[in-house]
Formats: sequence, structure tokens, C-alpha cells
Amino acid sequence: MPPTRSVGRSRPRSHPDVLPVALDALTTNGIFRVSTGPGAAYQSAPFAPPCQVRVGRCGGAMDWKRSLRNRLAARCAPKKSEQELKDEEMELFTKYYVEWKGGRAKVNTSYTNIPRFYYRLPAEDEVLLQKLREESRAVFLQRKSRELLDNEELQNLWFLLDKHQTSPMIGEEAMINYENFLKVGEKAGPKCKQFFTAKIFAKLLNNDPYGRISIMQFFNYVMRKVWLHQTRIGLSLYDVAGQGYLRESDLENYILELIPTLPQLDGLEKSFYSFYVCTAVRKFFFFLDPLRTGKIKIQDILACSFLDDLLELRDEELSKESQETNWFSAPSALRVYGQYLNLDKDHNGMLSKEELSRYGTGTLTNIFLDRVFQECLTYDGEMDYKTYLDFVLALENRKEPAALQYIFKLLDIENKGYLNVFSLNYFFRAIQEQMKIHGQEPVSFQDVKDEIFDMVKPKDPYKISLQDLINSSQGDTVTSILIDLNGFWTYENREVLVASDNDSIADADDT
Repeated sequence: MPPTRSVGRSRPRSHPDVLPVALDALTTNGIFRVSTGPGAAYQSAPFAPPCQVRVGRCGGAMDWKRSLRNRLAARCAPKKSEQELKDEEMELFTKYYVEWKGGRAKVNTSYTNIPRFYYRLPAEDEVLLQKLREESRAVFLQRKSRELLDNEELQNLWFLLDKHQTSPMIGEEAMINYENFLKVGEKAGPKCKQFFTAKIFAKLLNNDPYGRISIMQFFNYVMRKVWLHQTRIGLSLYDVAGQGYLRESDLENYILELIPTLPQLDGLEKSFYSFYVCTAVRKFFFFLDPLRTGKIKIQDILACSFLDDLLELRDEELSKESQETNWFSAPSALRVYGQYLNLDKDHNGMLSKEELSRYGTGTLTNIFLDRVFQECLTYDGEMDYKTYLDFVLALENRKEPAALQYIFKLLDIENKGYLNVFSLNYFFRAIQEQMKIHGQEPVSFQDVKDEIFDMVKPKDPYKISLQDLINSSQGDTVTSILIDLNGFWTYENREVLVASDNDSIADADDT
């Protein structure tokens, strides 16, 4: 409490010439506190700034009464809460700030009206809202489709590009400079305006001494963009939720309706359609849905090459070699399904562990197969066709991160997120046992362990994580060593196999 001035004791307290009043400004609410004597308590009163108030003998009585009245009123007034004081402080601050700015500063109150940004999806029983949503999405997609170039407009674009080509040609490649490029953009129409920008021209520029781009490359770029937008719209029609994702059933419907448009699938019987669709859809979900959420982003479908492989089947003259390497071709789908039927000896439509053990060369270890049936979805201990497809995709694509993730989960028997010496030894013992059965001398685990760590070069010298396996680019070799006797034998005799391959090539050159 700040000290107050005291009046000399020689004067009677009842007739003061000078009334000592100590005032202290309270910065939080602009109300001043006043003290009227030594040791007096501070009270709130709307007084003037701190000063010494002189009171004459004549007019002092009225001022004194007014002061007491104000003190009593302030004492009886209810105390304001902390929030009220803060609000009052902000109100006063705003008022004085606006006045200080000369009234030019306008308070922006837009924050009080936040625009709506979330619209819930209609529930299943809200049929009318669902229909309205479907119709509005269909109208939107139709409008987007009309904004794309049609065949006639693409032909007109090619004619204009060919007409404005810039000499000289590079071989048989027609070129165009930036000046003619802009002229074509003006004549091609509003739909083509988005393609005739400096950014796209610079992107296609490829060390031409005259600063030109290839007309064919530019036209292919436009065609690719138009195709991507068309495909995006086509896939979005199957996006029932309208959230940019396709569920498994949505993608199945898309591929089922696509089959009649693919000439390379004309030979498929309709009874096989469901198995073909299942085979095709599993590749999308195995590689694009690693967390097994049951849905895939449409953007991810467009970004990967799977859709290109699928639509490649529109080519009526597709070579036999291309069909054999294309997972979506009829020969490939029939091969995978035929293998499944051959493994199913009891013809119950499911595969047991014993039946799956004959997969491939029949050299997968029992310990690995045990882990497959422990971790993968089975029905009464048997595997269905969909689970079998995941198994096949993993083993046939061991260099891919999604396949390595599948196999790594099986190898990680302790669910620790890494492979240690114990895990490696656990699986390699089965390889050693198979070597004994085939009359071969078992290889020392210590040698194999050292080779695996040398190949992978993990960050932690005692643990191998999934990312270590992917980064090493040796994941397919490491997994083959641990789960497949044939894979280990191939690795162990790699030098002999390379030498024999070189001899075969030499013999072929001699002939």
C-alpha cells in the first residue's frame, strides 16, 4: 500500500486546510483507488488522477460529503468478475484505439460469422437427400465432361499444329516455336487455352537449338491430360460416397462394366467374369491399400500404371509376350486361377496348408507356411481365392515395397517391427532341415546371418527393419533365402549360374 501524506498534528483533524487524498490508478479498468488518511484502506471511486486536493474552509464540507458518498457507493457496489473486467478493458481499449485512429479503423466482425464448411453425408434412410446428392454429382460430372476436348476438337488441334510447324524438321519430327505456339492457342478455342502456356512449353523444351518443341510430344501431352480427366470422371461415377475413394465393390463394378470394351477379353466366358474381376481388383488393393482400409484414392489409381495395363487390353494386336506379363490379360488371369484349381485337391474351393505347400516348385518351408495361415485371413483353417491372390502377388513381386511388407509381417514372429538374429535363425533352420532331406550338407547359419546383414546394411547392426530391407534393394534375395529352399539354392550357386549363362550366350554367338 503506498504511503499517504499526514497532516501536522498541531492542527485539529476536524478543520484541515489541506485534505490529503492519495490516489492510485488501477490500470486494468481505469478506476482510481483513493485513500483519505494514514493507514486508510484503498477503495474504488471515480476520482481524478493522483494529486493533492486542497479544500477551503468554506467549500470543504460539500467536497468532503461528496467524497464520502462516493466511497460508500463504491464500497456497496457489487464486485465485477475477472471476465467482466477483461471485457470492459477490451471495450475501452477498442474505443480509445478507434478514437486515436481518428475513427478510420473499422472493427472487422467477420470472425463472428464463420462460413459453413462441413456437410454431413445423408443417412441410409434419407432417400430423398441421397437422390439429390447423386443427381447433383451426376450433373457436375457431366459439366466437367463437356469441358474436355472431343475427337473433332482434337483433330482440329492437330491440323492447326501441323499448319504452324516451324522449319527445319528434325528427321521426321515436326517442330513448333513459341510464337507459332501462341498463335495456335488463339485459334484452337477456349477449351485448349489451358494447354498453351509458357510453363507447358518450357516443360516440353528439349535442347532444341532453335528453342522449339516437338509437335507430336505436345499433342501426346494434351491427349494424356484429356484421357486422365476422362478416366477421373469415369471412376468418379462409381464413387458412391462422393469422397474421392473407391471401395472394393465400386472398383468391381467399374471393371465388370469395362470388360465388354476390351477386345483382348472377348474370349472370356461370362461364368469366369466374377473370378476375373476378383483377380484384377486384388492387384489394385494389394499395392494401393497397404493399411487394408478397404478403399483406394481415385488419385492413386490414376497415378499408378495398373490402369494403363488394364486399358492396354483395348489393343487388338497386343503381342503374346505383353499378354503374358500383363496381370490383367486373359492368359494371366486363367493361369492364376488354374493354379488355384490344381492346388485344390479336395475340390472344396479352399486351400489347406498341405495343398498350398505344393505352390510353385514346392520348396516353401513349413515354418513359413505356418506363419501364412497364422497371419492371413482363413476360414476354418483354409484359404480362399482372394487370400490366395494376395499370397501370389507378394511372392511374384518380392522387389516391391508392398510385397516386402506382406512377407516382413510373416517373418516378424515377435511383432517387434524388426528382424533380429533369433528371427533369422528361426526361419533358416527350416532351410537347413530341407537341405538334409535332399542329401545336401547344411550351410552354417552364422555365415548366412553375416551375409544377410552385409547385404542389408541396417542402421542398427543388430536389427533389420522393413525400411532397411526396402532401402537395401536386396529384399527379394533376403526373403528368398529365408522362406524358399529353391531361392536359397539359387543364391548359394549364383556364381555357377552366372558362368553357365555366359557360356550359353557365347555358344549362341558362335552359332
